[in-house]
Amino acid sequence: MTQTSELKEKVLRSIDNHRGMIVGFGEEILRTPELGFKEYETSRKLAEKLEELGLSVWTGLALTGVKARIKGKMPGCSVAVIGELDGIICPQAKFAHPETGAAHVCGHNAQLAAMVGVVVGLVESGVMNSLNGEVVFLGTPAEEYVEMAFREKLYQSKKIRFLGGKQELISRGEFDDVDMAMMVHALPNCPRRVAEVDTSMNGFMAKKVDFIGKPAHAGMAPHEGINALNAASLGIMGVNMQRETFKDEDYTRVHYIITECGKSVNIIPDKVSMEFHVRGKTINAINKAAVKVDRALESGATAIGAQTLITNLPGYLPMSNNKRLSRLFRRNLSRLIGEENIRPGRHSGGTSDMGDVTHIMPAIHPFLGGFKGNNHTPDFEVADEEMAYIIPAKCMAMTIVDLLSNEACLAKEIKDEFVPAVSKQEYTSFVRKLSSY
Repeated sequence: MTQTSELKEKVLRSIDNHRGMIVGFGEEILRTPELGFKEYETSRKLAEKLEELGLSVWTGLALTGVKARIKGKMPGCSVAVIGELDGIICPQAKFAHPETGAAHVCGHNAQLAAMVGVVVGLVESGVMNSLNGEVVFLGTPAEEYVEMAFREKLYQSKKIRFLGGKQELISRGEFDDVDMAMMVHALPNCPRRVAEVDTSMNGFMAKKVDFIGKPAHAGMAPHEGINALNAASLGIMGVNMQRETFKDEDYTRVHYIITECGKSVNIIPDKVSMEFHVRGKTINAINKAAVKVDRALESGATAIGAQTLITNLPGYLPMSNNKRLSRLFRRNLSRLIGEENIRPGRHSGGTSDMGDVTHIMPAIHPFLGGFKGNNHTPDFEVADEEMAYIIPAKCMAMTIVDLLSNEACLAKEIKDEFVPAVSKQEYTSFVRKLSSY
């Protein structure tokens, strides 16, 4: 048995010995969900758990973010393990917050439990004394892109620079000391021990759209008004008429909600506010679709005599997993669940701010089963605690041992061969150019 194999065995034993604590932490977070940039209780619990395990912790990063690190015997590369703090709005979920509707129906609680499991595996086993480099643990806020009005207020008051948590942390330099990153995500509708590694994801542009009309009495003088709802309806029809022009290979998705629509049924609506997401596999695909969406919305307003105000908000960049990190993760995962249970990588129409991280450093975001029901629905829940909480911790910890053992040779190779799409220093201006915010 090689030294690396022996270190992995120690890690696995340590995680197994603390299985109850790891699962319990995941279940505790499940029952106390919070929304993005408001995860103060979740942040406190994570920080306390990391401190219990002997780590020094920094809190309040991007309002609620948490950071800690473990150093090896000698300098080397820095590997980040990421877990997301926030829930999504799903009031019908079993453990939804009764006032906010926040719920962990995307599995972020399992990410945090897996992160704690990695800490246990590396610290309790003592393997860091045989590794070169360090491991950084990041609890990141606000991955779910919700509550735009609240986040805009934070932006206007200069409390945040971006509307997503990892974007905010990158812009504030919290990834400057990280060479590569990894995290895991729940694979929906998959209660079995199955995984998808090297799955890419869409990026998106967010749009805030206001249709401005003119009020009038809806019964006595509708001819004196300009109906903003009619303008929005025509705009929506125009967007839907564009769908046949979207290329299949671009994975274009356009979806929207109406957030404001008049105040009284007997008054012609003079303002309708909407939120749009325009998603695509590449930045070019997103931009092409966004032009068509804007044209349709503006045409709907023109037909009614209304005005449109369109603000492009910084969404997330498309995600592409690092191939070498993915192969390394897959090799360790195959030992735990069998190679036959690892599906080929595919492309997902979903999005994550982990896509932004993959643009600046080698990073992976594999999907692991153990969950039943679809993400963001009341039916989503843990079906297999071992697969949801323990196996991800083991696999990430084993991958870290591979990266940082043997004087961190493998980590250095991956770091040196990676060509970033944009540097950490240029990131903020790069993303700003993709929006009108």
